[in-house]
Amino acid sequence: MMNIPKGNRHHVVVVGAGFGGLYAVNELVDSNVDVTLVDRRNFHLFQPLLYQVATGTISATDVSAPIRSIFGKKENITVRLDSATGIDVRSKHLNTKSHTRIKYDDLIIATGVSHHYFGHYEWQKNAPGLKTIEDALEMRRKIFTAFELAENESDPLRRKQLLTFVIVGGGPTGVELAGALADLAYKTFEKQFHNINTKKECSIYLIEGLPNVLPSFKESLSEVTRGYLTEMGVKVLTSSLVTDIQNDTVFYKIDNKSKKIEAKTILWGAGVMASVMGKILSDATGVKLDSVGRVVVNKDFTVGKHDDIFVIGDLARFKEGNDFLPGVATVAMQSGEFVAKLIKNRVENKKNYKKEFKYKNKGNLAVIGRNKAVADLGFITSKGFIAWLLWIFIHILYLIGFGSKVSVLTKWALSYFNQDKGNRLIFIK
Repeated sequence: MMNIPKGNRHHVVVVGAGFGGLYAVNELVDSNVDVTLVDRRNFHLFQPLLYQVATGTISATDVSAPIRSIFGKKENITVRLDSATGIDVRSKHLNTKSHTRIKYDDLIIATGVSHHYFGHYEWQKNAPGLKTIEDALEMRRKIFTAFELAENESDPLRRKQLLTFVIVGGGPTGVELAGALADLAYKTFEKQFHNINTKKECSIYLIEGLPNVLPSFKESLSEVTRGYLTEMGVKVLTSSLVTDIQNDTVFYKIDNKSKKIEAKTILWGAGVMASVMGKILSDATGVKLDSVGRVVVNKDFTVGKHDDIFVIGDLARFKEGNDFLPGVATVAMQSGEFVAKLIKNRVENKKNYKKEFKYKNKGNLAVIGRNKAVADLGFITSKGFIAWLLWIFIHILYLIGFGSKVSVLTKWALSYFNQDKGNRLIFIK
């Protein structure tokens, strides 16, 4: 078992290269502390645009950036391709899958969340979620394969099943996925298949258990979103609870009536479950977890009485006032920067520094389709084309790497003018 020796300088270990981890490390670049960034992938993933990978608008490389290309030239940053398996809080070591023990002075955990099937993990096989590149490519395979098989299908019932798509979850992921799929089916593919009429034969359902889609948005914007989706041809089913998924069939209840939809393509966008690091932290420190395994943190993102262990991003359950902070990218970014600054100030023995986190809400945005989006920036709400432009430029701003920004913006422009999807490769299993 190899032990990473501790140098003379303060050593911060960051687990996870999502938004939280990345912004924490970036804040510590060229500081008087040494940083080791541990992630099981060698790239940072821009999750908000995964649905565009799934529907063929952009490629996987456009929403990812190699971690070493971001921090490789920074002398105080070490990048390790590895996974955390345990924490020894007494000796202050992180145990990893490669059997390495990494000594830390401060430990930042930012491993995020995955899909939550509300106890029905058997649904995952038939209804993939959208959290990783692999998820997006699997969705893309299922979507494009369905259209190709329908083109060759002579049985009308089988063809109907192939051209029926069900998306479970009416949050931003589900809404954006439904809108992109509607654009694909009813515009891009309208004249590209000769044996099927995608505009007339394709059915897209969005199922949400709550009364409104985008429940975290203002009700007025939720209603606008529902109107946009309906106008685009999406059948929106709210107050509808999925009860089972099996044999290419979604069973759900609405108004206490049991119903079903037969669909070859079922996509999951509802609920989150904390990464395994939540359980590892709880076992090591005794910290409380919420019902989906997120870590209950203090006002400075430390856990329990351990002032050298921080949890940030989606894995953290942070209460501000009477509400918990949402699991969105801006919270992860701000929490990462806050913790990194706190550590730097402590190391430098500064007395007057911010010890409690205050979230600056920068609003919510969701795109529904071409020229259709909703935005709630707190001081102003917007819909339609203006909100769509806001969504584009804010997401471009957050993309890591100049090359990615240019590539994505170019592909969006081409897609806007010719309504075509350039990334349709299907990899057959």
